[in-house]
Amino acid sequence: MKERGAVWRAAQMLATAGGDAAVATVSRQRGSLPMARDAKLVVAADGRRWGTIGGGCTEAEVTEQALDTARQAQPVVVQHTLNADVAGDVGLSCGGTVELVLEPVVRSDDMARLYGAIADAVEQRIPAMVCTALDWSTGPSKSARVGDTLVQAGVPLPPGGDSVTTREQTAYIDRAQGLLVEPVPRLPRVIIFGAGHVGAEIAKVAAGAGFYVVVTDDRAEFANEQRVPAADEVCVEDFRVFLDRSVLDEDDYVLATTRGHSFDAYIIERTAGTRARYVGMLGSRRKKEVIFRALEEAGVPRDALERVRVPIGEPIGADTPAEIAVSVVAELIRIRRLGDSA
Repeated sequence: MKERGAVWRAAQMLATAGGDAAVATVSRQRGSLPMARDAKLVVAADGRRWGTIGGGCTEAEVTEQALDTARQAQPVVVQHTLNADVAGDVGLSCGGTVELVLEPVVRSDDMARLYGAIADAVEQRIPAMVCTALDWSTGPSKSARVGDTLVQAGVPLPPGGDSVTTREQTAYIDRAQGLLVEPVPRLPRVIIFGAGHVGAEIAKVAAGAGFYVVVTDDRAEFANEQRVPAADEVCVEDFRVFLDRSVLDEDDYVLATTRGHSFDAYIIERTAGTRARYVGMLGSRRKKEVIFRALEEAGVPRDALERVRVPIGEPIGADTPAEIAVSVVAELIRIRRLGDSA
């Protein structure tokens, strides 16, 4: 899953090729709805689609509205309500209201360049901010700030529109300025030390769950793109060398899944006291006791070791490498979405 910016890359392609196409972006939710807070969908008149806003009847209706928007060449804001009766009819135990911005994908070199810049940012883990004017009466109008670079397309945004800042992590409408403001935060990164059976399975599941996946091992026969095709980066090098050149921060998730206790111990020693959001080690409680006792005697602070999770994964009775991977990534998702105390 190296193509992380698939919806943006699709928009880039459609803006280059032309034809009726549109983007649907969730800008607000209320209640319990079967879609992610950052859901996004790109649709083309020939039936192709990228991304999703949850599927089902709502997505079918939004697709039709979006293509109508494409033909009218003007963004619109729509609302859809899934009440309890409708939810029951389609087999869902949910209900609520979703607001979406439907935006035409117009044929334009500037627009294609802007969409491509955002896709590159997603794939390279560079935070971005996208602003889209909701009034296109004088022409399409978008801007994207990727790192320190500003990319503009179409008519200039209203004054101040190019310098919007926000602490929000998902899209919303700035009604005062008439803008769809869409933060594109960098993807959380899972670093898997050890490309054995379990590490390879974790890479596959974590990539599918939307993490940026790095796999490192000192054995080329294990750490290669054929064995871990889902990984965004595959590094064949000594763990010490990898750690010497790495900086870990709050959106990093570290997993020690190597072939030996000594390797795992070294990784925990180097990462327990970092800013990483999550540090975990594959193994039993007995393994934890042995390794942690040795690390504490070697001078690793107790409070640093106390944040390390061993065993890793949700307690679902996982046994096979694939089952363990599901349990581990479930734990990573829980911490990513709900926080450490959940």
